[in-house]
Amino acid sequence: MSSKAAIQVNAVRKTFSDKKHGSRTAVDGVSFEVFPGEIFGLLGPNGAGKTTTLRVLATLLKPTSGTAILNGFDIVNQPSEVRGSIGFLSGDMGLYGRLTPREVLRFFADLNRLPDASKRVEDILKRFAIMDFAGSKIDKLSTGMKQKVAIARAMLCDPPILILDEPTSGLDVPAARAIESAILDARKRGKCIVFSTHVMEEAEYLCDRIAVINDGKIRIIGTMDHLREATGKHRLREIFVDLLGLGDTGN
Repeated sequence: MSSKAAIQVNAVRKTFSDKKHGSRTAVDGVSFEVFPGEIFGLLGPNGAGKTTTLRVLATLLKPTSGTAILNGFDIVNQPSEVRGSIGFLSGDMGLYGRLTPREVLRFFADLNRLPDASKRVEDILKRFAIMDFAGSKIDKLSTGMKQKVAIARAMLCDPPILILDEPTSGLDVPAARAIESAILDARKRGKCIVFSTHVMEEAEYLCDRIAVINDGKIRIIGTMDHLREATGKHRLREIFVDLLGLGDTGN
């Protein structure tokens, strides 16, 4: 793991305002670092600020205050350079229903002017076991198939940073294992990976460090050993419940 952070998040705050509901702070002064060759998990209940944080890092939302540096680029002042440094998987996937997986990947390969685009597309279709349905329309695919295509698209350009919002959501066990394997392989190749998940076992298995966020604030950041020491609990599910004050689950 490199000693220099690939992601530096500095006191990021994001507030939403509208006439009907007034002002609501979704992310409240969040700071953390993530390093090359590291998998960093962002855990929290629904509405905790996970997705908003990841969308801010991906430059889809502008922070109300604070900033973050990704691959040396500032999300506020250099958003285009940041986007060129990341692969982003969002919860809504954003795939074009009338295209096939091969066409979607080729479109993004051409958009990013990848050398040997055709070979790169075919390689990643094989890597994610998409070949059997590579010629079918996205609209006709299952949730698991679509998720494979979405994460293949995120990794297509081989970016140094991956930002993944619930990458295994809705997947069966074999499909989830394939995605987990791809994430572990990306770590071996020195990628910086930050992702959110509701699956505690997945986070415990994959992550080098974990941050728990609630009400827009980071409650704790650390390795599993650090989280165990801080809470006196052993399993991540128990640690999570303890940190959120949801009651004692026992040891």
